[in-house]
Amino acid sequence: MATFTVADYILFSIMLCISASIGLFYACTGGKQKTTTEYLMAGRNMSWIPVGLSLLASFMSAITLLGTPAEVYTFGTHYWMIGLSYALFIPVVAYIYLPMFHKLQVTSANEYLELRFNRAVRLCGTITYVLQMVLYMAIVLYAPALALNAVTGISVEFSVLSVGIVCTFYTTLGGMKAVVWTDVFQITVMFAGMLAVIIKGTMEVGGLSEVWAIAHRGERVEWIDFNPDPTQRHTFWSLTIGGAFTWLTIYGVNQAQVQRYLVVPRLADSRKALLVNLPGLMALLSLCAFAGLVIYAHYEGCDPITAEYILANDQLLPYFVMEILSFLPGLPGLFVACIFSGAMSTVSSGLNSLAAITLEDIVKPCYPMSDGRATIVSKFIAATYGALAIGFGFLAGMMGPVLQAALALFGMIGGPLLGLFTLGMFFPCANSRGAICGIVSGLLMMFWVGIGAQVSQPSVYRPPVSIEDCVFGSVNNTSTTMMSNSTFLDFTTTAAADEEIHWHLRDTLYSLSYLWYSALGSSTTVVVGLLASWLAGCEISDTIDGRLIFPFFDRFCCCLPLSEKTKKLLRCGVNYKEPTIHVTQSQAILKNGSKGSNLVDEEEDMGDTNPLTEELDETKPVEFSVEDETITNPFSSETAL
Repeated sequence: MATFTVADYILFSIMLCISASIGLFYACTGGKQKTTTEYLMAGRNMSWIPVGLSLLASFMSAITLLGTPAEVYTFGTHYWMIGLSYALFIPVVAYIYLPMFHKLQVTSANEYLELRFNRAVRLCGTITYVLQMVLYMAIVLYAPALALNAVTGISVEFSVLSVGIVCTFYTTLGGMKAVVWTDVFQITVMFAGMLAVIIKGTMEVGGLSEVWAIAHRGERVEWIDFNPDPTQRHTFWSLTIGGAFTWLTIYGVNQAQVQRYLVVPRLADSRKALLVNLPGLMALLSLCAFAGLVIYAHYEGCDPITAEYILANDQLLPYFVMEILSFLPGLPGLFVACIFSGAMSTVSSGLNSLAAITLEDIVKPCYPMSDGRATIVSKFIAATYGALAIGFGFLAGMMGPVLQAALALFGMIGGPLLGLFTLGMFFPCANSRGAICGIVSGLLMMFWVGIGAQVSQPSVYRPPVSIEDCVFGSVNNTSTTMMSNSTFLDFTTTAAADEEIHWHLRDTLYSLSYLWYSALGSSTTVVVGLLASWLAGCEISDTIDGRLIFPFFDRFCCCLPLSEKTKKLLRCGVNYKEPTIHVTQSQAILKNGSKGSNLVDEEEDMGDTNPLTEELDETKPVEFSVEDETITNPFSSETAL
């Protein structure tokens, strides 16, 4: 196998330096990250285009590049169907979860939990998110380290340490703006790198038609399976519905994504940034999935894993890249650098979000401080989490294939967290005791299922592979053919064993598809939370601020001819009418500066008339809805907590 040349190392170093220099640039220019608003929220004045690309890159980086091609190579095109789930969860986030957070203009998403329940629930959400992101960052650090190990021989441990240190360094200095623009650079390189691999690989095989023909012959092309069995790894239902729940935990309530939604000034712009992810996610998924088919077509007669050329499925793509792109010095280095850039920007997103929630949810409530000191503390917190992620990165290899490990992790931990926010937003009868019981029960359930599945390792059918065309040096062709047949029979035997029905724990709960983890975790949290709330005595609806509850029936049943009495019953007694704040026009200008246009977030919120374009009258009161977040935010930690 080819190895890195001097040109590869030079290009690899240049790419890493570009990523690091973006962080250093924003540390030394503009506001120089001297305030928490600048450091954690990018001044809340970024354009929606880079923010949209940053949303795309944050959780579709090295994990997607390495995991998706390996998944399709090993199991076939079933996973490609998860793209349908994107069309389900993005509208839900755009019109349910996103408006709630944007209306509150919080720094930490968990501030909602204290407003809706109490501080104890907020801390539960904080601890859950910290656990989720530290483990996820460990996987993200491990994935590119594994890739570099496959193509250069550099140890995984050294790669995790060096990349983790560089990433922590520039993230601590550059703040949110550095994170966003690094993501923009990284996602561009990702698309370019995958296109280069697919184009060259397809040419090597003999064209698109030959790739599909070989994939069909090798049982890698299977699209829709309507089997309702939740223990089957991939079906239409698990990929669409289960996948939607999994991605909803990421885009709906994850602090890293919520934080990005709020760095743009208007709700409409936040929605644009989110909606642009639908075609972006589809395109990147398709490129990575097709790359898996190209890799299979190339190695149809010599599976690198069975032949022990590589040690894990996640090394397939870098191994393939080194074989087909090494003809031009520098291309392998460019591709591996794109994987590392993706990992670094993803980890930087996690570090910045962890610094935000730790500062807002734990440090500031206990130790009040000036904004300047809070900024310094947040940088120290980011550096501390970077060291923690590096430590866990050394253990990430025990979690299995990186794609399944990442999605299972978001289901096990993110699912209960999604359930907690959903419980608060949709069920006025839920109270703080029910919320705590719900999330604790959800986490216990999911760790029981997840750890049990990891220990028991339920058998999974894999389509056949061959090593007939492999060259083993002194091994003759006869023994090579026998190894290929033996491998095929092993998989066939496993498939036959899976068809037997065993009604015990290993074949039911522990065999649950990892794509259902998020749905199970969130539903457990909601159901237990409602039962516990009922047992503890439901809150009186009139005491709940209607701005913290999603007006489900008002939004989705608005066209029905219902009486006011029926509407009140469907609203569970919650008053969704927002109070009006009376201020003079001069007071509005003093609070919001001379830019009167900032007072209007959207035409749908305030109408077509901007009161500040009219002739000023010092005594004439102007009514502003509380939903207009440019007025002093009634939900901010300074005024409401």
